[in-house]
Amino acid sequence: QVQLVESGGGSVQAGGSLRLSCAASGRTLDRYTMGWFRQAPGKEREFVVSIKWSGGTTYLTESVKGRFTVSRDIPKNMVYLQMNSLNPEDTAAYYCAAREDRWPIARRMAENEVTYWGQGTQVTASS
Repeated sequence: QVQLVESGGGSVQAGGSLRLSCAASGRTLDRYTMGWFRQAPGKEREFVVSIKWSGGTTYLTESVKGRFTVSRDIPKNMVYLQMNSLNPEDTAAYYCAAREDRWPIARRMAENEVTYWGQGTQVTASS
């Protein structure tokens, strides 16, 4: 069992930045891929980024490449999502996700294969 708690959401002007944090507890994450999804009103939950705990490889969707960075702090069992150059299209509830897998590197995570979800944190970018 893994518990995920997100924090760091808020409201910013377009072009601004936010850093989201995901605190994981319950067990070691050595065998997990961690990631972030987001869901805007009226839209399906979509994958944003992922990071393989062991090795730290990352995977980002095209829409956030060059703007978002995902990282981890192993001793603290924390995952971070640094979001720069935010625009209104980034407005959504952001969810931390964990998948227990044997993937050697980070890759796109499918919603239906996520093992644990956080409760979400709201990000709003206004023009």
